[in-house]
This record gives sequence, structure tokens and C-alpha cells, in this order.
Amino acid sequence: MSTNELLRAALAFLIAAASSLASQAGAAWPEKPIRIVIPWPPGGSTDIVGRILAAELTTRFKQQVIIDNRAGAGSIVGLQLATAAPPDGYTFMMTSTAYGFLIDKPKVPVDLVNSFAPVALIGFGDSALVVHPSFPVKTVKDVIDLAKRRPGEIFYASSGIGGFPHMNTELFKLKTGTNLVHVPFKGGGPATADVIAGHTQLQIGSLVTVMSHVQSGRLKLIAVGGGKRSPKYPAIPTIAETVPGYESSIWWGVFAPPKTPADIIARMHAEITEVISTPAFQKRLDEQGGAVVKMSSAEFGKLMLAEQDKWVEVIKAANIKAE
Repeated sequence: MSTNELLRAALAFLIAAASSLASQAGAAWPEKPIRIVIPWPPGGSTDIVGRILAAELTTRFKQQVIIDNRAGAGSIVGLQLATAAPPDGYTFMMTSTAYGFLIDKPKVPVDLVNSFAPVALIGFGDSALVVHPSFPVKTVKDVIDLAKRRPGEIFYASSGIGGFPHMNTELFKLKTGTNLVHVPFKGGGPATADVIAGHTQLQIGSLVTVMSHVQSGRLKLIAVGGGKRSPKYPAIPTIAETVPGYESSIWWGVFAPPKTPADIIARMHAEITEVISTPAFQKRLDEQGGAVVKMSSAEFGKLMLAEQDKWVEVIKAANIKAE
């Protein structure tokens, strides 16, 4: 055998050995705790759903799955942390409908389509228009009429610039011609607490975040923002029944840093799919006002592209700027 043939044979052996070792490593994964970065503080819908998911994955993996809340800058702080993590299968990121990173492009070098590998969609949930119980409105029409009589005097709380409540309410303002004043917080939990305290008058956030407060009477539910009435509150109208064409639902999904091995992404997708397919998980999400939606990682990636396109148009039309 010639020297070149020996070198080629040796190279082929090394490639095969490396492939075998990588396969064995993937098969053994996970061998230590897994971190799921959530770019929002505790108390919001992503944190609520994420902790339910993490508890189930901990049982399945027999390794601790830890939620790491890293809030700030409309989710940008957490996104940048997660995308810079080693692609070894021990850091993932879970987020929801939020597009603060699109507002200050190209200064913000991170987004869901180009900076992450989509792993799995968890599901969707309704948006909900809620107000402080003392706020003198009972219907969406009441909100619109009062806002037009008092332009610039009614304040709405959001989870931050580009967050789900911010995008929802700017869409509402565009379609109703109202002038509501934005008060951003670092997450859905703090924003909701501010409406409960009566410092801000309303919020169009996630039903998951506000449901317990609606049930306790600390918030008043005026309408839901999905395409149809919520099974949880069939007597409550949709915003679209008063504002034709308005529709906004929150999604929750898991992502991986770029270059995470495909076999690990496939395994995580499979495990998440098993979890969200169980009646117990579906019941818990239903109790929170959400619903499981299953799709492949590739389909999830296409959904993210369509979602970004939708909200970019809102950002442009509302002339939303980074603050």
C-alpha cells in the first residue's frame, strides 16, 4: 500500500472514530443538569409554562432541568446570553411572542430566525385585555370611547419594548386610532402587578399571566384577542368582535444555540413532544388558558419567520423606536 493510500486509510479511520464517539456522546446525553434560559423575569406566561415543562423534563431525563431567568431590554439580554452559550446540549432558551430585537436592527445582532436553532413549539395561548377593577369600562367599545375622549391620559403596562403586551397594544392602537401611553416593565409579571396596583389602567397581555388575578377579582377581563372566544371564558367576547381584523395569540417555544448537534436537538424535540402529548401536561396548560400545538422543528422555524414578518409590519406602521 502506498503512503497516500495509508494516509487516506488513517484519515478515514479517524473520521469514523470521531463520528462514533460523537454518536455515543449524543446517546449518553444528558449527563449533567440542563439550563433553560428564559429572557423574562418570574411571573410571566413564559416562566409559568417553562417551569411546568422543566419539571416534566427533569423526571424524564433523570437530570435537573433548571430555569434561568435573565430579563432585560425586551428579552435581548437573555437572547444574547443564550446564543453565546456553548452548543453542547446543556443550554437551551425558551421564549414567547416578543420582538424587541427587531426594533433596533441592525444594532442588535440577535434574532430568533438567524441566531438560534428551533427545537420545539409548546403551544399557543390567548391574549387578554384586562383593566383595573376601578377603571370605568365594561366593553372594548367603552375602552375605545374613553381613550378617544382622553387621548394620552390612559396608561398601559407591558413586559418591555417589543414584548407581547407592547405589540398587542400597538396593534390595538393602530386599528382603533387611539392614543394610549406605554409604560414598559421588565416582564409580564411586574407589568401585571402594576395594573393590579392601579398605577396603570390596562394591559393586553397573555391570558396565562393574568388568569389567576381575573379569578381572584384583582383584574377585570374585558375581551380576549384570539381568533375566537376562549373556552375558558365563553361569555367574554373577542376584541375582533368590536375591532375587525384584530387578532393576536402568544406562542411558547424552545430554541438551541447555533451549532448545537442535530442529534441532541432531535432528542430534545422528541422528549418535549412526549411531554406536551401527555393528558396531564395538556390539562395544566388548559387550566392556564393555553393549548398544546405540535409541529416539527422545521415547521417551527417557518412559523418564526412568518411571525417576525407579521410583527415587523406592526413595528413599522406604529413607528416603534428603541428607548
